Amino acid sequence: MYLGRVIGTCVATVKYEGMQGYRLLIVEPVDDEGRVTGDPHVAVDVTQAGPGETVFLVGSREAALACDPSFVPVDAAVVGIVDALDVP
Repeated sequence: MYLGRVIGTCVATVKYEGMQGYRLLIVEPVDDEGRVTGDPHVAVDVTQAGPGETVFLVGSREAALACDPSFVPVDAAVVGIVDALDVP
């Protein structure tokens, strides 16, 4: 699980059968202070997150399980919207 910031959307007119109804977002990984830690990538959104929001994502097998039906071919999925971070 890792943090990211939504920086845009990706539009696909043709999607894998199990991905209809899911939005695709462009996210950049960030650390707990909001600094970018990696390259932007596309993630399937199951939370209705919007541009500029900090989200948490899962990758690999967990990302494939986030959609219904499970095991769709995705590498990253937005599974939560962050309200606040408290890091001592």
